[in-house]
Amino acid sequence: MELSQDIKGVVTGGSSGLGEAVARALAAKGVAVTIFDLDADKGNRVAREINGYFCEVDVTQEISVQAAFEQSRKMNGQERILVNCAGIAPGQRTVSKGQAHDPKLFMKALQVNLFGVFLAASVSATGMATQETLNPDGTRGVIINASSIAAFDGQIGQIAYAASKAGVAGMTLPMARDLSAIGIRVAAIAPGPFLTPMLSGLPDEVQQSLGRQIPFPSRLGDPKEFASLVCHICENEMINGEVIRLDGAVRMAPS
Repeated sequence: MELSQDIKGVVTGGSSGLGEAVARALAAKGVAVTIFDLDADKGNRVAREINGYFCEVDVTQEISVQAAFEQSRKMNGQERILVNCAGIAPGQRTVSKGQAHDPKLFMKALQVNLFGVFLAASVSATGMATQETLNPDGTRGVIINASSIAAFDGQIGQIAYAASKAGVAGMTLPMARDLSAIGIRVAAIAPGPFLTPMLSGLPDEVQQSLGRQIPFPSRLGDPKEFASLVCHICENEMINGEVIRLDGAVRMAPS
C-alpha cells in the first residue's frame, strides 16, 4: 500500500505514547488520520496538529466503537489503515500478601487490550471489505495491532497485561487468514520498553536501568521507531500474519 493523501487511517489510543507517534508518522506521509481515544483534550490537540480528526471512543463498548467508525467515515472517508494502540498496563500478582488478584482488574485488562483490539479490527475490516482494491495484489486495507514482549516474557505482576497481549499475538495469524480472501492484511508489533508516558514518569535512574537491560541499542525505544515500523508494514505487502518483536534483542527477566 502506497501511503498518500488518498489513504485514510484510524489510530486507537492516538492521543499519546505509541499511538500519537503513529498518528503523526502516518500524517507526515500524507495519510488523513482519525484518532480514537477517551482523552478528548489531548486527542483534539493532536488531531489539530496533524490536520486530522478526533472521535471520543471507549474501545470496550460496541456501540461506542460502531458510532466512532461511522463518524470517522463521514468526516474522513473509509479507512484503509487501522492501528490499534489503545491499552492499559495494570500490575498485580496472582496472589499478593495473601490476597487473590482482583478479578475486575484482570477483566479490565482483557477488555481494553484484547477485546478492544478485536472489536475495532472487526468493525474496520467490515468497512474495508466494501472498497475497491488498491493495487494488483488486491489489497483493500491493513490492520496493525500493538502486542508486547510481555506476551512472551511476562514479568512478575504482569499476569493480566501479559495474558491480554498474548491474546493479541495469538489472534494475529487467524485474523490474517480470515481476512485474506478480501485483501486485508493483519500484523502485530510486540515492543519492548519504550519511552511512553507510562515510563517517562519514572525516575531517570529507573529509566536508565531499564535501558541498560537492552542488549543493543542499550536504551529505551523511541515511539518514532514503533511508528516507523507501522509505516513499513503498511507499505510492505508481504508482511502478513506476523508478530514482530521490536525490542533491541532484550528478553525480560522475571522481575
